[in-house]
Amino acid sequence: MRDVDFVRVFAHTNPLLVSHVANLLESAGIPVERRNMTLGGASGELPPVECEPEVWVAPHNRARAEALIRETHEEAMRPDWTCSGCGETLAGVFDRCWNCGRDRP
Repeated sequence: MRDVDFVRVFAHTNPLLVSHVANLLESAGIPVERRNMTLGGASGELPPVECEPEVWVAPHNRARAEALIRETHEEAMRPDWTCSGCGETLAGVFDRCWNCGRDRP
């Protein structure tokens, strides 16, 4: 497809993170195109920004894709919390205590 048929919604120097984002969108039913996944070795010969792995989607999926990416990033960045049931300290990504099963407040 031509570039005008798709828009870039995510780019990063880490191809594993780019693949994770692409998988997240695909699991939500948004078709994606992965680009530049193997250009890391060309960095230096080409401008680094041109070698970054990228995720592209159809324009009508852009808003939904960007919202999913933003929500996932916000969830991953939540602060650690302490369970009110047993006092266990848990990472912010967890919504339930692994020790006693109590839900995050």
